[in-house]
Amino acid sequence: MDADTAWVLVSAALVLFMVPGLALFYGGMVGQKNVLNMMNMNLYCLGIVPILWAVVGYGFASGDWDFPLFGDFDAFWLNGVDDMVAKREFVFGMTFAAITPALISGAVAGRMKFSAWAIFVPLWSFIVYSPVVYWIYGGEGWIFNLPAHDFAGGTAIHINAGAAALALVLVLGPRKGWPRDVDFPHNLPLVLLGAGILWFGWFGFNAGSALASDATASHAFLTTFLAAAAGMCSWMLAETIKDGKPTALGIASGIVAALVAITPAAGFVGAMSSIVIGAAAGVLCFLAIGLKLRYKYDDSLDVVGIHMFGGIIGGVLIGFFADSGAIEGADFIDGVFFGGGELLGNQIISIVAVMAYSFVATYIIAMVLHRTMGIRSSADDESVGLDQSLHAETAYNN
Repeated sequence: MDADTAWVLVSAALVLFMVPGLALFYGGMVGQKNVLNMMNMNLYCLGIVPILWAVVGYGFASGDWDFPLFGDFDAFWLNGVDDMVAKREFVFGMTFAAITPALISGAVAGRMKFSAWAIFVPLWSFIVYSPVVYWIYGGEGWIFNLPAHDFAGGTAIHINAGAAALALVLVLGPRKGWPRDVDFPHNLPLVLLGAGILWFGWFGFNAGSALASDATASHAFLTTFLAAAAGMCSWMLAETIKDGKPTALGIASGIVAALVAITPAAGFVGAMSSIVIGAAAGVLCFLAIGLKLRYKYDDSLDVVGIHMFGGIIGGVLIGFFADSGAIEGADFIDGVFFGGGELLGNQIISIVAVMAYSFVATYIIAMVLHRTMGIRSSADDESVGLDQSLHAETAYNN
């Protein structure tokens, strides 16, 4: 096994580990009666999405025919995925495909039917996720050829999932009693543990996206580390200025917000620029989570505020900070601060297009499910808690 294959496979394992990390992160943030439901929604994605990816999703996201909107079906049933390079890239992409819909689950915590979630995830993965991945990373994808930069999935994953989360919560409606009478995070140590696992796994997420054990991977590892540290500090500062005290939830949220923002930029910006991006994400995402109260959408665990806005922040700032001189052997379009003028407009076009497509397509999927099987749990089920009513179990024996 060569070094590149070893690094990509290790990175894939790190990304897979992020899903149970996300389950802990989200699980600690919900009320005690919905912990297992939240974790089940995340872990389900590790079951259904890899199967779909193997059967049809991979080809739809990476086909090589001359078409700008989606791939082909040549890789149906893993046809042609034979050599070592193809298999390692398939496996790496499979972990990304699994975690993306899991991100959406935090927005609908405490009120979506698990049966509806079980249908929503494969539909969304095929109709929304795979085409967007093709746009951005497929050799004939229109965003790839625009060109716009997205190193590890800020647009393809975080903005995509955030826009979908917004559409889904608008169809579902708010939790009973929201915003005043809802459960608070029941276990902050779980949240911090989950955030730590996410930070650890994110090195595979970003540095692994170099798809090689090389200078770009090392650089992405460095920028990921620095951005997350800066995001944690800036969120704590913003929270202290506004509310008087830093909180454990704020520390965890600042880390994740900055990791989201550096994801599209990790292999395109210099180390010191990554600190600026992380710090900006910490402050701006802290402010963005308040928009749900102003505009009255119940994004339970701030998926829109952290993932959609964090992805936007990182994607737009690439247009200013992209610096091919910062990475050995790099060759890409520079940002405004390093002599380039074209990239910023391309970044904005790609972000707006993915947001619009994801929001509209998700809204349609959600409305179809709403009109057919129903997607909202009953009021009685929500009062009892989804752990007991939908899964016949509880997280704790009191």
